[in-house]
Amino acid sequence: MGVNTHLAMMPMPMPVATIPDPNSASPGELYNMTHAALTITDLAPPPMHGSNLRVAYQGVPGAYSEAAACKAYNNGTGGGSCEPIPCDQFEVAFQSVELWLADRAVLPVENSLGGSIHRNYDLLLSHRLHIVGEVQLPVRHCLLALPGVEIRDLTRVISHPQALAQCEHTLTSLGLITVSREAVDDTAGAAQFIAAKNLRDTAAIASARAAQIYGLHILAEGIQDDPSNVTRFVMLAREPIVPRTDRPFKTSIVFAHEESTGALFKVLSAFAFRNINLTKIES
Repeated sequence: MGVNTHLAMMPMPMPVATIPDPNSASPGELYNMTHAALTITDLAPPPMHGSNLRVAYQGVPGAYSEAAACKAYNNGTGGGSCEPIPCDQFEVAFQSVELWLADRAVLPVENSLGGSIHRNYDLLLSHRLHIVGEVQLPVRHCLLALPGVEIRDLTRVISHPQALAQCEHTLTSLGLITVSREAVDDTAGAAQFIAAKNLRDTAAIASARAAQIYGLHILAEGIQDDPSNVTRFVMLAREPIVPRTDRPFKTSIVFAHEESTGALFKVLSAFAFRNINLTKIES
């Protein structure tokens, strides 16, 4: 999981299918032509080398998750580029890969300030996707408003609850002590909402890219209280990768066990007896 890359598939020659002429085909051949079972590759063929990877993420365009998806798969190593696919929920991103609507998913699992995102750990148990890499994205919050709006015009600041908490001291230093804070589902969604409703008394905490997408002005940049704010994302695929021996790989295991005395101890002892070091445990 610790390698921010993906496996590039070498192009393979396409097989040539011989289709019988309907006018001269036998009854058996006609049946096969009209009743051939669809395979999953008929619905969405896997991307070949040099093509775009469809990468699902949670949020709307301009979200930090979109930036993480592009950072993970737009690095040029595969000869293609990232086509971000926004999803309104984490579970939808999982399902989009399972249903071949997307090739990969990039989802957050941990923030250096806010801690673990347990919902995505739970979804790893209930879906059959594999972690094939990770990417870390520095979070740089901006205060956004409609063009012409100034800080003194604001009566409300909206954003994701974590973003509001991560910028509280800076908002106070900007003179926004009495301005109300309102939590919404995501940062870029807050910027989208202000633009759609033409709200001239409201600002959003979101990324600089969100300002570009929704035509907002950046009132203040880098307003996070802690400059070391980083979110870790995992890269998910339908097929696992095989670790090589030429560099270290990180392995993640997600499991459930029955409630019993010493159950967690018994699980962890399997690693201890084999001298396998653990870097993190979530329970």
